[in-house]
Parts: sequence; structure tokens; C-alpha cells
Amino acid sequence: MRHATKVAAVVAAAALGLAACGSSSDNTPAGSNTSAGSTGTQAAGKKIVVGIAYGVGGRGDQSFNASAAVGLDKAKADLGVEFKEATQVNGESEAATEERLQQFIDAGATHVIGVGFAYAKAIGTVAKANPDVKFAIIDDASPDSAGANVAQLTFAEEQGSFLVGAAAALKSKTNTVGFVGGVATDLIKKFEAGYIAGAKAANPSIVVKSQYLSQPPDFSGFNDPAKGKTAAEGLYQGGADVVYHAAGGSGSGVFTAAKAAGKLAIGVDSDQALTATPDVRDVILTSMIKKVDVAVYDFLKSGAAGTDITGNKVYDLKAGGVDYATTGGKVDDIKSKLDDYKQKIIAGEIKVPTAP
Repeated sequence: MRHATKVAAVVAAAALGLAACGSSSDNTPAGSNTSAGSTGTQAAGKKIVVGIAYGVGGRGDQSFNASAAVGLDKAKADLGVEFKEATQVNGESEAATEERLQQFIDAGATHVIGVGFAYAKAIGTVAKANPDVKFAIIDDASPDSAGANVAQLTFAEEQGSFLVGAAAALKSKTNTVGFVGGVATDLIKKFEAGYIAGAKAANPSIVVKSQYLSQPPDFSGFNDPAKGKTAAEGLYQGGADVVYHAAGGSGSGVFTAAKAAGKLAIGVDSDQALTATPDVRDVILTSMIKKVDVAVYDFLKSGAAGTDITGNKVYDLKAGGVDYATTGGKVDDIKSKLDDYKQKIIAGEIKVPTAP
């Protein structure tokens, strides 16, 4: 869920003191901050050195970037990959974004991952200049990032969002539910569209109110908990008793607002009843799980095997790429209904819209 504007590339270069650390084309469903891990034992197969560039919020956002980090950490444990990490700064230039990726390569990276659509143009440019390096981008399948050495790893967010929308409507006592989007992009509108469709399927009379935290090219909405809290407060005060966020790190503010209001919230990307701070986990009804960790791991595992994924790989419900979470037991009583919707989507009986 991410993008970039203008800071001098030299600032990015100075901030990126990168140190090495351990840590087939198909179209089927299926100033920067840096940090380092420790070297794992290289598994049998091709040696992989990874440069992973997180979006705004970084691996600690408890959501989108955090899920990517889980996949990286699993690859370190299972495959013995070495890795370098960096985090995007809101407001940086395309030149700075490209410089971040190129510095990974200059430091020896064999595989580079851009976490979020904000890396699309930079991935396309740097991949073309480095044909022997393999690249992956999460959440983009546009011509900007396409290349013979690029894996475009995308998700059917609308399908998973349909399921949590149905859950929200089935649990609502006020006949009103809410949605908080981080940034008003086409990608985040897929979440909103699926959520509305699912809510309306479960209860045709349900009212769905939506609020976005920022407009492109301002991508601060993905890492502004205060804005998330304010938006959710407005939705709760307006009658919503369940609010779904697709706002990255800003989602923590939504959970805080839900706790204060005695209402429910729905997480995104990760199972946030497990990743959010303990004091707010009890307000999380469910989460729309988007298995970015699986996509990252698949990409690195294919690299270690010498069969690098390229082209667009789509992770949908059928492929197990999206789902709803059951942690906390709050949807146990409606699980059969949600699973029925899931099977109908997989079978093609329900077509989920991708725009509100």
C-alpha cells in the first residue's frame, strides 16, 4: 500500500548504510531507514542475497510491511538467505527510491523486493538496468514495473474484503458499518469495493460509510495513527459499530478509537488480533488476511531453486492468497455463512467488484 516524492538521492545514500546480514513466468492465481539481521545457514541451492525495500511505516507497521517481513524471516530460517532492509520515507523522490534499490545491488543483492505499488517505476527502471538481478514488486502489475526479470505479485483484495464486509454486516447492531482507507488509490478502493459488496450481500439495508486519510501524492495516510483514530472516531460517532481499515500503520489509531468507543474494528493484511498491541486486540472482530508473507517466501524459494518467478502471479481466494481471520473467536457463530460466501466466490458464483 505505498508511494514516494522528492528528497535528494544523496540523502538516501547517506542514510542507507547497508550492511550484509543473514537473515517461470506465470499468470496464475496463486532519507531511508535501514536495519540488519543475522546470517543464517545457506540452504542447499543457489545463494540468495536479498534487498527488501519496505513502504512507509516499515516492518514494524503491524500490517502490510510486517507481513512481508514475516516471509523474509521465514526465508532466512528455511533457506539461509542473507538480507538487507530499508524503509521508504514519505515525500521522497523517484531518484531516491531508485537509489535505494541500486544500492542493494551495488552491495551484492541477487534479488530485490519492493513492498508496495509505490516502487513500480523504480523497479521497472532499475530492473532494466540490471538484467542479471531478479526483482519482485508487491501490489503492482502495471507496465511501469514489468520486465523479463520482474515478478509482479498481486492479490485479490476485493475477495477477502467481501468476507470481512459480510462479517461486519452480520455483527452490526446499528445497521451501519465503516471503512477507513489509508490513501485514496485504485488499490485501496478494491478493499472498499469488496467490503461494501460483502456487507450488502449479508444485509442489503446496511449503511456503509467510508473515510480516506490522504489523497495521492500524499501517502502519509499509511502511517498516521492519529489520523486513523480521528477518522474512526467520526465513523463511530456517526453510528457505525464496526470499522474496517485498509490503512497500514494508521490502523492502530482505528483500534484505539474502537477501544474507547466500546465498538469493533477489522484489521488488514496480517492477523491483527495477533500483531496489534495487546491492549486493543479484544476489539478486533476479524482481519482480512493478505498473505504477503507467502508471496515473498515463494519468490525467494523459487530463486533458491533456480526457477525464479517472473510475470504476474495473482494470489486470490482459490490460491489461498487472501482470507479472513478467526483469532479471538468473534466470528465463530457466523463462520459457516462466511465460508459459504468464500466457496461461492471461488466457484465464480459471486463476482466481487474492484471499484466502489
